[in-house]
Amino acid sequence: QVHLVESGGGRVAPGGSLTLSCVASRPLATSEQMAWYRQVPGKERDIVASITHDGIKGYVGAVKGRFAISQDIATNTVYLQMKALTSEDTGIYFCNDFVGGQFSWGQGLQVTVSS
Repeated sequence: QVHLVESGGGRVAPGGSLTLSCVASRPLATSEQMAWYRQVPGKERDIVASITHDGIKGYVGAVKGRFAISQDIATNTVYLQMKALTSEDTGIYFCNDFVGGQFSWGQGLQVTVSS
């Protein structure tokens, strides 16, 4: 398994921007996929964006055009740039690693979009 450490959460006004970071404890394998999930109270944890080692990206429809996932292979870091934030984006964001049939999770970051 891999240990994931997230940073960058916080409170932002509607329309604002925020960037989340996730550092993995080891170099990522070529078969490894990283992702960001969001969870709100009373609901399941849902995927927001994903990226493969080759850089293939995927987004849930609600964030397309506003969020951008990226990675720095050299530093084992995955980012989630979030723009034009709305109250619907509020939640706890989790960094996720999937490889060899196993999931690993970061500790979670609270993101609150509120005026």
